[in-house]
Amino acid sequence: VQLQASGGGLVQPGGSLRLSCTVSGFLLDDYAIGWIRQAPGKQREGVGCITTSDDSIILDSFKGRFTISRVNAKNTVYLQMNGLKPEDTAVYYCAAVDVAGGRFYPKAGYWGQGTQVTVSS
Repeated sequence: VQLQASGGGLVQPGGSLRLSCTVSGFLLDDYAIGWIRQAPGKQREGVGCITTSDDSIILDSFKGRFTISRVNAKNTVYLQMNGLKPEDTAVYYCAAVDVAGGRFYPKAGYWGQGTQVTVSS
């Protein structure tokens, strides 16, 4: 089981980035995938997830700026981030998740390596 987040980098405030989460070792069609981030000195926080039926759950803090999509044929889930702010600076991870009651919970052993996003002028 592998999940690899990519697409991070340095971007100016107000800019955009699209992160990719490419999976292998399991069938993406059968799993919801979530994005979680961890800023320096802070706890991990959920960003959002996309279910197997293509419904996305975006936490309120990110609504209107971030969207999640998936292309199962490419084994890839995307996190489109617009209107980036310096406080969005973090390592972004993707994980296979369980979804219940409008919330999502990463599955043990289904985490990928993160990708660094830095928002700075």
